[in-house]
Amino acid sequence: MDRKNEPILILDFGGQYSQLIARRVRECHVYCELKPYTMTAEEIQAGGYLGIIFTGGPNSTYEENAPKCDPKLFTLGIPVLGICYGAQLMAQMLGGKVVKGDTKEFGKTEMECNTSSLIFHAAKSKSVCWMSHTDRIEKIPYGFKVTALSENCPVVAMEDIKRRFFAVQFHPEVQHTEEGMLFLRNYLYNACGCTAVWQMDSFVDDTVQELKKKIGKKKVLCALSGGVDSSVAAVLVHKAVGQQLTCIFVDHGLLRKDEGDQVESVFRKQFDMNLIRVNAQERFLTRLAGVTEPEQKRKIIGEEFIRVFEEESAKLGKIDYLCQGTIYPDVVESGTGEAAVIKSHHNVGGLPKDIGFAGIIEPLRDLFKDEVRQAGLVLGLPDYLVYRQPFPGPGLAIRIMGEITPERVAVLQQADAIMREEFINNGLDKCVDQYFAVLTDVKSVGVMGDGRTYENTIALRAVTTDDFMTADWARVPYDVLEKISNRIVNEVGHINRVVYDITSKPPATVEWE
Repeated sequence: MDRKNEPILILDFGGQYSQLIARRVRECHVYCELKPYTMTAEEIQAGGYLGIIFTGGPNSTYEENAPKCDPKLFTLGIPVLGICYGAQLMAQMLGGKVVKGDTKEFGKTEMECNTSSLIFHAAKSKSVCWMSHTDRIEKIPYGFKVTALSENCPVVAMEDIKRRFFAVQFHPEVQHTEEGMLFLRNYLYNACGCTAVWQMDSFVDDTVQELKKKIGKKKVLCALSGGVDSSVAAVLVHKAVGQQLTCIFVDHGLLRKDEGDQVESVFRKQFDMNLIRVNAQERFLTRLAGVTEPEQKRKIIGEEFIRVFEEESAKLGKIDYLCQGTIYPDVVESGTGEAAVIKSHHNVGGLPKDIGFAGIIEPLRDLFKDEVRQAGLVLGLPDYLVYRQPFPGPGLAIRIMGEITPERVAVLQQADAIMREEFINNGLDKCVDQYFAVLTDVKSVGVMGDGRTYENTIALRAVTTDDFMTADWARVPYDVLEKISNRIVNEVGHINRVVYDITSKPPATVEWE
């Protein structure tokens, strides 16, 4: 069965939780696509969507230039769910009225709902939801009825069951809404008729068949970083075309301890891939000598990566396709329609378009990160690679503050390995979303062996997050931090102080540089 035969369309009005809505729909085993609100009714109809979800957004619907969907969308006979701004937009466009609220509602709010409503079927009559609004629906459109309310909001939810239009002022996609997933499932299964066919094993099988058809007898090249995305993409292509794929693994000497050997072992021994490992440590470190500014480090590493990749690919003769580990957030964050570009993604080190490939293969383009990990497990990749910690392209270069030398790289590799080992030993690796060590450029006085020292400081960083757009510092047990600190000071040279970063994002970022 085609994995996309029951697609849901999510129209993005600029809400901070737009991607999270898409992830939640996928968690219900329903395929969805996040598109700009400027899609025309004709484009929507051609897409064969079973349902449409309007996201939240920062605007007020009564403003002159407020973003609005194509009004013909409401005549297509497709069920629509409006969330927050999307709920207000539905009310405004269908003849209701939205006004500035007398009181604002932000955060956890108790609501009372009508459990005979399709959206609230099998729900509790009273539960906590997550609000984030200053405007409110004052008048509902003809044909609608109110299905939920709160102390300060007379229209928390409304529905027109005949036309299958539903609107909720709160955010069902966030964890703080107690029964949010139930509400989404009710919409997807009961209103739209979805049957949960989006399964990872079928995605893998379908994708392998599609790749076989597209690639045929041609050759493919993949820049393999050893990260989750490029690894899963490479294995998918390899499963489809075998030895027609060649992977180039550029080891720039800034990987975590033993990481290069692990990557080589998995792809050579377990998957029998054509793998070229380029040991370019000396080349990269020579270019980085004396450089302390983080953006300059990034540019040097990116440029050198391109040069190495070009040199190695030139030795292989004609290659038809380049395989990239592009995933769905990369596509969305690089801009959809009129949506703002969060960050431009230049996969595989920013490879130039003039290398000479006939086309690009992006087998993970439809997947979120958690789905990529699921695909990796289905494909047989080892757990330690599938659940590998997020790692920046420049590697340890931007976790070493100040100058990069072989000695400083070795110090950080050892300290980081100790931290990762203790997190695994204490079961924290599955509940903390990212954790790593930073070699700061701060030296301080210490006492070791009855003597004075003046050595370096290691900073430990660990965060919990749903989407990495915001993050909170992880409450790591004191005894674990103590064990890590003692081991680093005693086992790693030139370190006499270990500190723990307790800053959230914002105001800080997850990485230090």
